[in-house]
Amino acid sequence: MEHIELHKLRSGEHIGKKVAVCGWVRTSRDSKNVAFAELNDGSELNHMQIVFDKAKFDDKTLAPMLALGSALRVVGTVEKGMKDESVEILAESAELLGGSDVSYPLQKKRHTMEFLRTIPHLRVRTNTFNAVFRVRSELSYAIHEFFHKNGYYYVHSPIITGSDCEGAGEVFKVTTVGYDPSIKSEEEYNKKDFFGRSAGLTVSGQLEGEVMATALGKIYTFGPTFRAENSNTPRHAAEFWQVEPEVAFADIDDIIGIATDMIKSIIAHLLEHCAPELAFFDERFENGLLAKLRHVVDSDFARIDYADAIEVLKKSGKQFVYPVEWGLDLQTEHERYLTDEYFKKPVFVVNYPRKIKSFYMKQNPDGKTVAATDLLVPGVGEIIGCSEREADYDKLLKEITDRGMKLSDYADYLDLRKFGSVPHSGFGLGLERMLMYVTGMANIRDVIEYPRTKDDLK
Repeated sequence: MEHIELHKLRSGEHIGKKVAVCGWVRTSRDSKNVAFAELNDGSELNHMQIVFDKAKFDDKTLAPMLALGSALRVVGTVEKGMKDESVEILAESAELLGGSDVSYPLQKKRHTMEFLRTIPHLRVRTNTFNAVFRVRSELSYAIHEFFHKNGYYYVHSPIITGSDCEGAGEVFKVTTVGYDPSIKSEEEYNKKDFFGRSAGLTVSGQLEGEVMATALGKIYTFGPTFRAENSNTPRHAAEFWQVEPEVAFADIDDIIGIATDMIKSIIAHLLEHCAPELAFFDERFENGLLAKLRHVVDSDFARIDYADAIEVLKKSGKQFVYPVEWGLDLQTEHERYLTDEYFKKPVFVVNYPRKIKSFYMKQNPDGKTVAATDLLVPGVGEIIGCSEREADYDKLLKEITDRGMKLSDYADYLDLRKFGSVPHSGFGLGLERMLMYVTGMANIRDVIEYPRTKDDLK
C-alpha cells in the first residue's frame, strides 16, 4: 500500500478508511493497554497521533517504535480524534524503518536556542525549527511569485567575483594556492592562482544585475552572498541570502514603491499560506505578531529624510549608546527607536550622507547626500537597502578614484555609463532578516540551516 502524507488526512474524508503513513516519532507515551506516538512526516507543522492497541503489539516490538526520533511506517484506520476536527490513526501494523538511539538529544523538555544551535542537523525536528524552515520555503516562493507576476526576469549572478560591490573589503578570498613560503609577493601569489588574479565570494549580485537590467529592463537575483565581517550580533552572518531587483528607467521614488509593494505582497502571502506557523510564533515568540503583520499589509509606510531622522533622535530624550550626529550611520538602537517607538510601523529613511554609503549611489544636487534609502521595520531594524544608481560616467569614475578602488575591477561597470546609460534603481532584501521579522525569531542564527559566523563552521 502506498503511503499518504499526513496533512492530507486532515480533511476528514479518510475517516473509516485504511491508510499507510510514514514519519518520525516526535513524542510518545505508554500505558498498560494502549500506547501513543505523535508522528510527523514534514508535510505539516502539527503531528498525527498514532494509537497502538497493546493487544496487537507486544512490548518488545513496540518499545523501539516509541523511542523519540524513530522512523515508522504504520498501516491503520483513520478515526475521529477526541478534539474537534482532529483525526488519529488506530494502528493495525507497524514497521520500524529506522530506530533511534537512546542518546537522541531531543528529549521531552524545552531546549534553549543556544543548545539547539550546537545540533543544527537535528534541531529542524523541533516544532520551532520545523515552523521556521516551512515559512522560509513559503517566503522564498512568495518572492519569486511577486517578481514573476510583475514581469521581472530571474537572473543568476556569479558567486565567484573579482570585484567588491560594497567596496568595504569584507570579501572571502577564493584560492587554489596553499601555503608556499617561496612566494614573495601578493602579485606573484595571484599569478599562481586559478584565475591568475585575486578572486572572492560575492558580497552582492548588484553589479551584474545592473548589466542584465540595461538589456532586459527589469530583473532580480536571488542567491547566497558572503561577507567576512566580524560582527558578532544577532543580525549578522557571514553567509546569507539576498533578493536584489534592478530596474531600468526607475528613480528612487519608483524603487521605494516597488519595495513597498513587494513587502506587502509577500507578507499577505504568508498570512494566507502559513497560518498555523505564524500562529505558533505569535503564541511562543512574539505576542501580537499576527496583528503586526496585518498592520503592515493594511497601512502606508512612513518616510523621513535622514537629516530629519537625526533631529528626531536628538529630541527623543533617549540615552543612546552610539552618538547621534549628521554624517554618522544609524545604529540598530536608532533604527529601533524610529520604528518601534516613534513611527510604530515600517519607515523609509532617505537621502543618506554620501560618505557613509556605497560608491555606486546617485549623488544628489547638494553634493553631500545620495539618493539612497533603508527600509527599517519594528523589531529588526534595516531589512532593505535601496538606492538610485549613479548613471553619470564622470561622477562614478571620480567616486571610484577618490575611494582608492581599483579601476580595472570596475571597467565593465563603467562601460554601462558610456553605452546608453539610463536612470536605474534597485535594492537588496536580506532573506534571513525578513524571516526574522515575520516569525519573531530574535537571532539570525535561528533562521538559517547552518549559520556561518566567526569561529563557527559546522
